Amino acid sequence: IAMNKMKDLSLEETMIQPVLFELDGVLLTQPIASIWDQVWKFKAKPDDVLIATYAKAGTTWTQEIVDMIQHNGDTEKCKRESTYKRHPFLEWFLAEPPSARYSGLELAEAMPSPRTIKTHLPTQLLPPSFWEQNCKIIYVARNAKDNLVSYYHFHRMNKGLPDPGTWEEFVEKFMTGKVLWGSWYDHVKGWWKAKDKHRILYLFYEDMKENPKREIQKIAKFLEKDLSQEVLNKIVHNTSFEVMKENPMANYTKDFQGIMDHSISPFMRKGTVADWKNHFTVAQNEKFDEDYKKKMSDTSLVFRMEL
Repeated sequence: IAMNKMKDLSLEETMIQPVLFELDGVLLTQPIASIWDQVWKFKAKPDDVLIATYAKAGTTWTQEIVDMIQHNGDTEKCKRESTYKRHPFLEWFLAEPPSARYSGLELAEAMPSPRTIKTHLPTQLLPPSFWEQNCKIIYVARNAKDNLVSYYHFHRMNKGLPDPGTWEEFVEKFMTGKVLWGSWYDHVKGWWKAKDKHRILYLFYEDMKENPKREIQKIAKFLEKDLSQEVLNKIVHNTSFEVMKENPMANYTKDFQGIMDHSISPFMRKGTVADWKNHFTVAQNEKFDEDYKKKMSDTSLVFRMEL
């Protein structure tokens, strides 16, 4: 190897961009595919709370809100560990490099009840025991355009994900569902349908931005937690984008060095509604809208693309 190649065989040099596997039409990473049988057989417990989202729809934000509600606004308790250790990311598995090994399954199985667990799985891939145990599930959906933009930037900074290609290429992949965790359209529609038969609180990122206090109250009620006005206000403050961006236990700067490169695009990037307007060309937007209408014609689900 040439000397300039030798000098920096650091962690990021050894990280290989992942190969994706298709399961039921949904793309997953090879490590997830390798442990899929165990994921599918996961035993949920009746008091488990599941936070389910399409990737980059406000997952970490919702996790922080739920944790704060469960700990009655105690900020110190909520800094006990980083987000992905407090709430096991069920299907996520990374064996290499050993320093960054992560198994959501192992974490969940070792965790005492009551557990709060995170997933990005669509309904058809959710381990059946969650339905059988009638677990409470909080689902958060974000409008397609902003979700796409956030996912694009996340692919750019996260070496654990495939290379997104150009913006144009990524828009195409997103529209055809050829991205990790599959089609956004199928994901939001599947969970919307499931809410009629199961204990699912279906929330919208845009509503959370518009009136966080109201949405936090909804979550607290769903979790059967009574919060005083004082605690509620404290939670609103501590789960704001500005505060969370500076919280190393929530902003993913503390771990995954060499996997997440925050200098390319920070994990907590903007946290706004309608940033898609800074990314889509007029032609792209027209094409996207036309395709969107077709894909969303069979659902009562409606999103706000701006506030």
